[in-house]
Amino acid sequence: MAENVSFNEIPDNIRVPGIYIEIDPSKAVSGGAVMERRLLLVGQRLAAGTVAALTPVRLGSQAGDQAAQAFGQGSMLHAMAGAARKADEYVDIWAIALDDDAAGASATGSLTFGGTPLANGTLALYIGGALVRIAVIAAETPETLATRLADTINADVDLPVTASAALGVVTLTSRWKGETGNDLDLRLNYYGEQTPAGLTVAIAAMVGGTANPEVAAVLDAIAGQQYYSIVCPYLDGPNLTALETEMVDRFGPMEVLTGHVFNAKVGNHATLSTWGSARNSPHVSTLGLYDMPTAPWVAAAVWATVAESSGANDPARPFRSLALPGVLPPPEKNRFTRAERNLLLFDGISTFTVDQGGTVLIETIITNYQTNSFGLPDIALLRLETKWTADLIRYRFNAAVAREYPRHKLGDKAIPGQAMATPTTVRATLIAEAVRLADQDGLIEDIEGFKRDLIIKRSTQNPNRMNAVLTPNLVNQFDIFAAAVQYRL
Repeated sequence: MAENVSFNEIPDNIRVPGIYIEIDPSKAVSGGAVMERRLLLVGQRLAAGTVAALTPVRLGSQAGDQAAQAFGQGSMLHAMAGAARKADEYVDIWAIALDDDAAGASATGSLTFGGTPLANGTLALYIGGALVRIAVIAAETPETLATRLADTINADVDLPVTASAALGVVTLTSRWKGETGNDLDLRLNYYGEQTPAGLTVAIAAMVGGTANPEVAAVLDAIAGQQYYSIVCPYLDGPNLTALETEMVDRFGPMEVLTGHVFNAKVGNHATLSTWGSARNSPHVSTLGLYDMPTAPWVAAAVWATVAESSGANDPARPFRSLALPGVLPPPEKNRFTRAERNLLLFDGISTFTVDQGGTVLIETIITNYQTNSFGLPDIALLRLETKWTADLIRYRFNAAVAREYPRHKLGDKAIPGQAMATPTTVRATLIAEAVRLADQDGLIEDIEGFKRDLIIKRSTQNPNRMNAVLTPNLVNQFDIFAAAVQYRL
């Protein structure tokens, strides 16, 4: 062996005179490894889309326009992509489409005009938060107004519905099939506009959407590919179970492809509490929405994008107070109180607040995880910050060992110049990485405790294996400050 030095490329048996110097980049990077992260939007396409279903597409700076062409203008994915890119211009966003389930039905809703307008004015209709306006002329008939509104809706190909008019009734039909269309919000005068006097408009909410497409096909299509944040709008039992099962596998130790699913659920407080308390996955987060114009799949896309942007920079930093741009809040009278939000946070539902300017802000992102395998309350993976911090720490320790010992022998004694891993050298590598995680990144604390509890041992069953127990103390989030003011007179 050449002077007891382990070379990767220079052979020991070369006799041709010369100077041979190999370049070994394995020690070039001394800082912590950087995790690459991607966000995936899952939704339905329209027949006009140019990209086939189950084909992942990377979305650039003009994600909305790109998605309109790829998945069809007015499609679910078109709306999700445009809103997500507006929320952050740097997140690496991908999308994958599903076709409608052939057995499904599209949701429908209606607006019934009545009375006679007494003066000229404007009718302001909001469909999933998008404004549609028509002029109203005094004394016009309901039939005329219904036809004008239907024509105006159909002229806007970005809307998620098409319209037809007959006998003063406008019927709206979701552009896609499935249960999601039932959650399209229809309302008048969100910003305080006034319907012309004498005119009445009765709204029937969207109903009748059935049979979401099966997300299992998406999971098969992305097998072996990591998407750190996944937005999936389908809340039916089979699809949620498929997602939860897949995310458990991806979070496991053998082939780490960590992913986290974001969705949004529409309902009043009782509905959200009941639904959330029936879930228990640490790999799904659900935003509770009530009386909000913005479509839940759009709100979920914005929410996930904002969380992904922040989490990629620092997973331990609280998401609290981050704005959700473009998401319209419920009217003030229908916003959940502090007590109601507190209850939701015990039922697996994430919450938001609204500032004085009407901006929707993240309050807390929790997972659906609530109890351990014994059915006892457990906060181990309740916070998304906790899960993402633990996963990054795992990634960093993994990368540190892989970087320091790419092709090493295993022994009890280190030999200078030799590619030799020992319990002592690996212990030093792990401690050095822990110090970086604590002192540079602020992700863990109590380094002395980590050193004390760190266990490194060679396996007694496999001579080529080393076992370790790592006990990093994760930093926490400063959520609550409580004090008692005991004044004196």
